[in-house]
Amino acid sequence: MSSKPLLIELFTEELPPKALRRLGASFAQSLFDSLAKVHLVAADSPFKSYATPRRLAVCIEGVVSQAPEQEFAEKLMPVKVGIDANGQATPALMKKLASKGLEHLSVEQLSRESDGKQDYLVAKGQAAGVKLSNHLQTALDQAIENLPIPKVMRYQLADGKTSVKFVRPVHGLVALHETDIIPVNALGMQASNTTHGHRFMGTSTIQLQSATSYAEQLANEGMVIASYEERLAKIQDLLAAQADALNLTIGEGQEVSDLLEEVTSLVEHPTIYVGQFEPKFLAVPPECLILTMRLNQKYFPLFDKRSGKLDNHFLIVSNMQVADPHNIIEGNERVVRPRLADAEFFFNTDRKLPLEERVKTLANIVYHNKLGSQLARVERVRSIARYIADKLGADNALADRAAHLAKADLTSNMVGEFPELQGVIGAYYAQGDNEPQAVVTALAEQYQVRYDKAITTDNLISAILFIAERTETLVGIWGIGLVPTGERDPYALRRAALGIISAFERLNEADYFKRENKLRLNELLAYAQSIFAQDPAITLAENTAAEVQDFIYERLRNQLNTESDRSVVDAVLALNPDLDEVNARVQAVSHFSNLPEAQSLAAANKRIGNLLKKVEGELAQVNPQLLTESAELALAEQIAQVDPVARSHFAKAEFTQALQTVAQTRDAVDNFFNDVMVMADDLAVRNNRLALLNQLHSTMNLVADLAKLAQ
Repeated sequence: MSSKPLLIELFTEELPPKALRRLGASFAQSLFDSLAKVHLVAADSPFKSYATPRRLAVCIEGVVSQAPEQEFAEKLMPVKVGIDANGQATPALMKKLASKGLEHLSVEQLSRESDGKQDYLVAKGQAAGVKLSNHLQTALDQAIENLPIPKVMRYQLADGKTSVKFVRPVHGLVALHETDIIPVNALGMQASNTTHGHRFMGTSTIQLQSATSYAEQLANEGMVIASYEERLAKIQDLLAAQADALNLTIGEGQEVSDLLEEVTSLVEHPTIYVGQFEPKFLAVPPECLILTMRLNQKYFPLFDKRSGKLDNHFLIVSNMQVADPHNIIEGNERVVRPRLADAEFFFNTDRKLPLEERVKTLANIVYHNKLGSQLARVERVRSIARYIADKLGADNALADRAAHLAKADLTSNMVGEFPELQGVIGAYYAQGDNEPQAVVTALAEQYQVRYDKAITTDNLISAILFIAERTETLVGIWGIGLVPTGERDPYALRRAALGIISAFERLNEADYFKRENKLRLNELLAYAQSIFAQDPAITLAENTAAEVQDFIYERLRNQLNTESDRSVVDAVLALNPDLDEVNARVQAVSHFSNLPEAQSLAAANKRIGNLLKKVEGELAQVNPQLLTESAELALAEQIAQVDPVARSHFAKAEFTQALQTVAQTRDAVDNFFNDVMVMADDLAVRNNRLALLNQLHSTMNLVADLAKLAQ
């Protein structure tokens, strides 16, 4: 049977821009999958998704009007239920066959198959293929039902009585099997071959010649680029060309990518125009200007290619192509000017009050009703920052100053207008107040998601504030019971945990954990909990610090499992090692797990652990006089040689060498378990052997719980 392209289009009012790409992809994929499932199209047949602000569409190649015949095997019922004593079909079987449209089959034509318990009657044969005209309605209904709609709206149809629910009101439906209209309906619309062009340019109503001509007719007659990807690529090219003409750049990064996605979802026929604002506004922190242009106006700010400094030109992605764009450009400049003037006013007004003077007003801002004000929070962060600074050998006063000023910009007009710029604005104001550069840097970097910079003496205070702020958040929010559940994490505790992990990694790379009295996560969390305890109005759960540590380690476990063997990660984390040692231990255990001795020792370690679980009370020290078997004497001698060497390596964080030393015990351990009865009848001998194994167990598990490696 010949195949032809199939076009389906839903023509709507303006769709939500941030969801458009997902909606278009889902609509196309769902329709294709539904047709492929019933063999109306080959599983590898190409299809093209289309999505503009006012339409979702798909064109699928190679769709047949009726699927080929398909073999079927329908399991009916047990033989004893379907056939009576005379070998005739029972009423139950006849009813079943009729319900399946198989009433023409006789008992003799049914197969018998066993599931291991009883025999079943099975109907087999060739079934006529599904017709496109019959199945497309089901496929369309499913595609609409499966759309990832962010928010459904209810609206009334033209009859004034019927109401339907969809993401936006639908005003047209196209269903073309090349040139043939398939009579389907959706959301009150009957299928036709009529679509619509650009709202203001081109032909408003377009009679489609065929499914194949869809994109070309929309482009030529309707001034619409239907393909999302093609529209995005064109916008990128136009922006780059216009920026190059000005010897500027639109920049790069996630913010630029997100804005590209959004404007692609806002226009059907993109055209780029250049706007500008007065150079005097460049005296305002550029982040404010950039944010208002991107977020509020959907403009692309422009930057100097060499210095990266903000320029006073910007690019407008318009949905209108006109010969004289003067009015469009002037209108956009007129709209953005008051916003920039507001930013300038807020900045100049805020600068009249030093950050230091703003701190006391934080007492009027509630952080959380169970945790007090923002000022109370600042005082806790200060204490934690001083503690961390002492542990890292940093300037205690600078750490305290950074924490003291960290939240002061929350009371500023600028942050009130641009809350996304918390910290960044504070850094500008601190710079203007002649605060130390280390404090300025710390304020600017405190809200990063992860601490990915290499740590030096220049930004050590920044890392300290970063850790202190997240520690206070985790302990406080967790302690009052606001624990993340499922996908809900309104206080971003998962992000805070990952942030602490990243900062510890950077500190470790910079050798800040080689101090004798080093920073330890468990002690840091316990100290933070003690700071909360000093306020009689605050009550945290008793086990908060321990639970938060487990939470952080679970985030670390998930992170490590993507890079290392799960059993290796489990072996290391089973001992709750210092956070700064985890990565090195994982690398060491990964190396050990590849040694020929690894599996034998892991199995032995697991066996020893099981034996020691049965011990009641404390085991005494090994009594050499009770060691009589040659294998246990050899093991005791091996332990005496290996233990001090392994512990020496361990003390110097030489984890790979420590495990290599432990590997030397393999033969002695194997011989011991082959030749010695641990659970001897003589209680003294038994306990002595268990004490020997306990000593071995301690040596083997210095770096990780090796039993976790046992297969």
